[in-house]
Amino acid sequence: MKKIGILFGKERSFPMALIERINSKNIEGITAEAVRIDKVVQGDAGEYAVIFDRISQDVPFYRAFLKDAAICGTAVINNPFWWSADEKFFNNCLAVKIGVPVPKTVILPSKDHPDDTSDLSFSNLAYPMDWEGIFNYVGFPAYMKPFAGGGWKNVYRLDSLEDFFQKHAETGQLVMLLQEEIKFDEYYRCYCIGGKYVRIMPYEPRNPHHLRYVADFKPSPERYKLMEDIVLRINQYLGYDFNTVELALRDGVPYAIDFCNPAPDADKASVGEENFAWVVETVANYAIEKAMAQQPGMDNLTWGEYIKRSANKQALI
Repeated sequence: MKKIGILFGKERSFPMALIERINSKNIEGITAEAVRIDKVVQGDAGEYAVIFDRISQDVPFYRAFLKDAAICGTAVINNPFWWSADEKFFNNCLAVKIGVPVPKTVILPSKDHPDDTSDLSFSNLAYPMDWEGIFNYVGFPAYMKPFAGGGWKNVYRLDSLEDFFQKHAETGQLVMLLQEEIKFDEYYRCYCIGGKYVRIMPYEPRNPHHLRYVADFKPSPERYKLMEDIVLRINQYLGYDFNTVELALRDGVPYAIDFCNPAPDADKASVGEENFAWVVETVANYAIEKAMAQQPGMDNLTWGEYIKRSANKQALI
């Protein structure tokens, strides 16, 4: 019997529906359940053929457990090693190299020194920074947000350099991105599952949270295909089994705004019944596919094109 485990936090609608849907398919030799952990012993965590991870970004203990499981042959969705290494600035750098339009973006050192450092720790950092060059490149209005993490925490919209310095003073030890504002005509949030299944959802981030999926943007078939290709390219290079990509269209050009969401919102109350039904069904089928392909004791993780091409010393494009 191959078990598919769902590892989750306080959410309920999606993980419970996913477990129920997998089991309702009655695939011989496949069963799904909530992951149960009563101990974690090194090199001995191979109970599950597949674990679908929804929470380890917030619980380091779970991330360590998942890496142990992966070494033992579990196909973890998403790859915990890549997820631990990934962050938003690198993703933007990769997007530039693979031809995906993104806002002009720079990374900034933290306003306050990290713990256990002093002025002497920053001998290689120019002071002051080339603020004029930075502001001329990004322009205003701009957004400032942490280079890692999500959930719209510590996100600022800035109108001027005076506004920037005032807000940056509030960020403490956070490493921030400064990013060009894309004044969009249309906006989409796109699920990508298994690097091959895409659902493009009209989305209005300026609405209150519970109304953000209430949007009537209607892309042409050509624009839909363009967005689908961008979503697939991003996720195939990053190697995520489950992720969302947010695309802002300015003058017909889709800009990838936020595409590091490996545990995206999938609550029925947020995404709506049709999107919820699609994601449950698609993830269920993909998890079963991964379980059937899983080989005990082998590496069953998904690795992106960036890692694979780097290992083979190939150019990105």
